[in-house]
Amino acid sequence: MSDGRRLAGARGKVRIVSDKRVRIMLVVHHLENSRSQRVLWLLEELGVPYVIQRYQRDPRTSLAPPGLRAIHPLGKAPVVTDGERTIAESGAILEYLVDGYGGGRLIPPAGSDARLRYTYWMHYAEGSAMPPLLLKLVFSRISRPPMPALLRPLARSIDRAISARFIDPQIKLHLDFMEGELAKFEWFAGPEFTAADIQMSFPLEAAQKRGGLDRVRPRLMRWLEAIHARPAYQRAIDKGGPYSLLG
Repeated sequence: MSDGRRLAGARGKVRIVSDKRVRIMLVVHHLENSRSQRVLWLLEELGVPYVIQRYQRDPRTSLAPPGLRAIHPLGKAPVVTDGERTIAESGAILEYLVDGYGGGRLIPPAGSDARLRYTYWMHYAEGSAMPPLLLKLVFSRISRPPMPALLRPLARSIDRAISARFIDPQIKLHLDFMEGELAKFEWFAGPEFTAADIQMSFPLEAAQKRGGLDRVRPRLMRWLEAIHARPAYQRAIDKGGPYSLLG
């Protein structure tokens, strides 16, 4: 945009700058209430300046706007543009930023046991933890409009049956697993906070919203409280805008 953009830095300083005077390479295409919040958080932890390009969900469908397809063919967030490069998928984005901008921070040393755990959780978050939580969201919404009113009781019964027989047991299995893993270390990759914790934030916040995560699993709840208390997390919320997962 020619009239300037919001420049966000790690110290909480936000100012409007003219594109003619300052060339900012790193742009976060930020969809409200989405996985792109993790990207803002990582950049705040690393102290890397960035520009936020904001997108609003369709109020009727909750889907991303068509404009995102101009950035990436799938039209989904998060997407980051870094000069001529366009990077999609939250895990790939976090790995790209840690590798390119981290200077060795937020990632365990190569070849260490912590690095192996780090890699596991970076992939587990979206590959294993999120699918049952996404199914929970989808089936909980099938009985809502535009579903015809006469069919909503049937849709609700389908939701209850599938949730009870498959979705809820899967969510419980994963929550129990993660609770047990946090008995070993304070953070997912080990004793130190890493980008794997940032990657894991979305599924666990989703589990708290709609997956039954509560005080019955105290280690996961303490972990959530710890990440929410981090100054960089709070700065990302301030700059990214209100953050509320779909439920």
